[in-house]
Formats: sequence, C-alpha cells, structure tokens
Amino acid sequence: LTPTGSTSTKVELRGNVLLLECIAAGLPTPVIRWIKEGGELPANRTFFENFKKTLKIIDVSEADSGNYKCIARNTLGSVHHVISVTVKAAPYWITAPRNLVLSPGEDGMLICRANGNPKPSISWLTNGVPI
Repeated sequence: LTPTGSTSTKVELRGNVLLLECIAAGLPTPVIRWIKEGGELPANRTFFENFKKTLKIIDVSEADSGNYKCIARNTLGSVHHVISVTVKAAPYWITAPRNLVLSPGEDGMLICRANGNPKPSISWLTNGVPI
C-alpha cells in the first residue's frame, strides 16, 4: 500500500481541492474503499478517480478536517492507511463591518465577525490609531 506505514498527514487550504491517494497491490486486485472516521464524506463535493485510488473533495472547509481511511481489500485480506487532514484558512468575514452614518449624540454599533484557522485576532482602529 502506498503511502507506506499506517498513518500520514496532509494540510490543505480552505476553498482548495483536497486530493488523497492510496495505491494498493495484490492478486486478486484489491478494491479500495474510503471512509471519514467519525463522520461522513461530503455528499455533493466528493469524487473518486483512478478506480477509487484517489479521493477528491472540492471546495474544502474546516469541517472537512479529520482522519480519512483508505481500505484495500481482496479475498485474501485487507490493509488500511489513515491520512490525518487539517484544513487551514486565511481570515475571512462571517459578518463584515458596514459603514455607519450617525448624527451628533446618536449611538451606533459596528459588528465585525471573522474566522480562520488559526483563529484570527480582531483589532479596532480609528483613523489608523488603535482604539
């Protein structure tokens, strides 16, 4: 089985295509199956290529992080490999701040929600000076 050993790791960026590969040898030729440990493969974003040797997940997100197992099986036995996947993400807006026009003495609220992996820090500035 390639990759060799029982485990390996893979890091991918949010929004990219995740490609995981397992190549098995045997006679009779093994059938390859993929599972996500403790979860499901994403329904509309998962594709198999190369007679299931390649697992392809498009538009990956942080929720796609986890352990993916490929299992190669024939009538004489089976072998497996676990690939630990981490999806990293540059900061992105959940709720971006919007322009606010206020009259003198009026109160207002600016909301800023961002996410990423690693989690981004948020800082507020007014005219380039930290608040």
